[in-house]
Amino acid sequence: MTEKRWVWSEIDLGAIAHNVKTLKGRTVPGTLFMAVVKADGYGHGAVRVARAALAAGADRLGVATVDEAIELRDAGITSPIQLLSEPPDSVADIVLAHGIVPAVTTREFAGALGRAAVTRGIDARYHLKIDTGMNRIGVPAEDAPKFAAMLSEFPGLSLEGTFTHFATADVPGDWDVARQLKRFNDALAGMRSERVDPGIVHAANSPATILVPEAHFDMVRCGIAIYGLHPAPSTYEEIDLKPALAVKARATLVKRIGIGEGVSYGLTWQAGAQTTIATLPLGYADGVHRALSGRMQVLLAGRRCSQVGRICMDQLMIEIPRGVEASRGDEFVLVGAQGGERIALDELAELAGTINYELSCSLGRRIARRYIEGSDY
Repeated sequence: MTEKRWVWSEIDLGAIAHNVKTLKGRTVPGTLFMAVVKADGYGHGAVRVARAALAAGADRLGVATVDEAIELRDAGITSPIQLLSEPPDSVADIVLAHGIVPAVTTREFAGALGRAAVTRGIDARYHLKIDTGMNRIGVPAEDAPKFAAMLSEFPGLSLEGTFTHFATADVPGDWDVARQLKRFNDALAGMRSERVDPGIVHAANSPATILVPEAHFDMVRCGIAIYGLHPAPSTYEEIDLKPALAVKARATLVKRIGIGEGVSYGLTWQAGAQTTIATLPLGYADGVHRALSGRMQVLLAGRRCSQVGRICMDQLMIEIPRGVEASRGDEFVLVGAQGGERIALDELAELAGTINYELSCSLGRRIARRYIEGSDY
């Protein structure tokens, strides 16, 4: 393959499969599994990740936007695809045309979806989203039974499932999780009292799948964990996840600079002695946050090397330690393993003052992806 740019990520599809199987193994037989591939598969590539997850036993896919769902359909994926939030009323017919199962949270969208379905002569499957305390989206739990009963009278609609989302499932034994669970169970009981079958009941995201088995219900929804990234430190000792992502680059220039010479914008770093500097051709436009300037390290020949100076839009600079040889074209690892060393995305997230989710999703499409098919875990 011709390298158009000396930057790439490696996505281990064997690790994706391992993680799906491991997460499924924490549920009782018959529990459905949704692989969440929104945000372009958390920066790993939605289509390839979706195929690997489905082959490993996932039953359906979760996305955030209509365009994300259409991309999967255009790639030939026929498995159920769910929107985890409600789209605008104007796209109701597009949703139906692509066989997408939307979330419903308002009467307005429900009406638009029902009318589009009647026009097409079909019933539109949907999942009712209940807000049990996160206060982001969803029908308030206390209103859900009456709301669901009202929607059951709408022509063209078919309730396939009912779900909620946890705010603090990553905190073992958290009281708010228990409160949300009670609200959800009360809402489900109320729906049944209204003679509405809630269908496929689901609540567990990645941390709840690992830490809160009583929240598994009929289906679990796993996002970050299928990529081998832990949703919180509380899950590190609970489950064996394999990171699927590595990010690598080749040096485009290696040069010696003298004592007192500065590096990058603002010259915020100066050499304390004659120093070798390597330039790597990626920066904050590729998802390497500027906040990591002067904090992160990379690997060269299995050795840690410090990044120096401000990270630029398209480039960043590395100080080569004494005793380490570096040349133009040498391979550096920003995320992943080399020799006996590893740099985890969690390490970079902590240095940047954020979470692994954000760094993973920030990886730009300017970074070419190379997929590894055959890893055996």
